[in-house]
Amino acid sequence: MKMFGGEVIFLDRENINTDEIIPARYLTEVKKEALKPYLLEDLELEGFDSNGEKLQRAKIVVSRKNFGCGSSREHAPWAFEVNDINIVIAESFARIFRQNMFNCGMMAIEMPKEKIDSLFALSKKGNVIADVNFSAKKITFKVAEDEVSESFELSEFDAALVEAEGWVGYADTRY
Repeated sequence: MKMFGGEVIFLDRENINTDEIIPARYLTEVKKEALKPYLLEDLELEGFDSNGEKLQRAKIVVSRKNFGCGSSREHAPWAFEVNDINIVIAESFARIFRQNMFNCGMMAIEMPKEKIDSLFALSKKGNVIADVNFSAKKITFKVAEDEVSESFELSEFDAALVEAEGWVGYADTRY
């Protein structure tokens, strides 16, 4: 199973689309690793630097609703995967992006707006580190002296995809 947990980066905008996650001009690449330097290159968000240290250290993304909208390409989750970002947390996801995350053995976790708002408030206090307990379906977010734990839900199938590190691993054990 992939490693989950680490530093969190907050992208405070709705409707972040797959072209902003990985620009279409890089989709001719045949290896996932070639996508690595271009993650979120075209994302326009005040204070965000796609070449900054914060993104390079990030292991989890927290954002708003309709994350991963746009085209249905799997390159968007791949760009996260090769940058060791294995969890995206948002109010909602585009359906195909969400499934592509799980197909790659990563997690797209939906949380209600109120919980997302509280995480953004927590981020104002400094760098947030998240500790993920996959078996308990719980994430603990820590910054300075503050700590917030949130439960999450996964279907049995999505959990099996994560445990198998994606669709290929899942299929190998069952077919």
